[in-house]
Amino acid sequence: MRKMLLALAVLVPVAACSSDDPPASQPQAASASPSVEPTEQAVTHPFTGLPDDKRKPVLAVKIENTAAGKPQMGLKSADIVYIEQVEAGLTRLMAIFSSKIPAKVGPVRSARISDLHIAPMFGKPAFAYSGAQTKMLPFIAEASLFDVGDTRNPGAYFRQPGRYAPYNLFATTRSLLKAAPKASKAKDIGFTFGEAPETGGVDKKRQTVRWPAARFDFVWSADEEQWMIYQDGKKDMAAEGGQLSAPTVVVQWVKTERSQFHDKNSSYTPLVHTVGKGDAIVLRDGKAFKAKWKRASEEEGTTFTTPDGEPMNFAPGQVWVALAAKKPVTP
Repeated sequence: MRKMLLALAVLVPVAACSSDDPPASQPQAASASPSVEPTEQAVTHPFTGLPDDKRKPVLAVKIENTAAGKPQMGLKSADIVYIEQVEAGLTRLMAIFSSKIPAKVGPVRSARISDLHIAPMFGKPAFAYSGAQTKMLPFIAEASLFDVGDTRNPGAYFRQPGRYAPYNLFATTRSLLKAAPKASKAKDIGFTFGEAPETGGVDKKRQTVRWPAARFDFVWSADEEQWMIYQDGKKDMAAEGGQLSAPTVVVQWVKTERSQFHDKNSSYTPLVHTVGKGDAIVLRDGKAFKAKWKRASEEEGTTFTTPDGEPMNFAPGQVWVALAAKKPVTP
């Protein structure tokens, strides 16, 4: 946020000539100029850059995003939404909530190994999911998170009428957070918000990001001042109404390789590497900016900079991060 300074005009009276005036040889007492004090800077949320002086617990939720699971509930309230590749070249979302907590979220789906490498950036968040491969359960138990999945916390989950399994499992966030009273509160994760760089951006109306079996299009709306989100050629709608959108979209190019896990069809689970460094594209204000990302360890946040090393500011509001690979792993 830009600091606003209040300009104070200092009026210096001009004395008229009189016999009472001091001789010219005697110096006049200098008028004291009032000091200019900057106004107090607004406290903003580290995940969104919006004014917010509260630090609530962090809730991470795995959410379905194939056609069978749409429209999703709660995504509009997320601070950050990660797009991750999963088996068969498809994608799934991990939504991060803290500044705004919706009443319900879903459809909630199963965990993946890449989730466990993203979570430590937020400290030890509450992590909601619906099951995982048996051999991955020990990894979840050791991960930096509080397990509030449907097996550990079944009372927080319910079947949404009008949908069919497994795309009808939803959760109440109050119950999820109640089961994780010590979940970490929001903290600095490396994101910076503010004015866009004066140079380096190119006008952009549409950005397409592809995975082996999924495609996202982010289309700039000058009227909404948002990137409208499309998946596989269709508008990505919210259960609450309206199309999903965000003022900032980050295409974070990452290394993706096969993990030790695979599904019942022998399709390998990709391991998305979010620790390290690489290239990125930051979409904001109808422009695309080339950027660099860096995350030194799993416990640290991810910083984004311009090619010159200056902070790459995001536009205040929700942030979508597309974790994509220039050479995606094949199923």
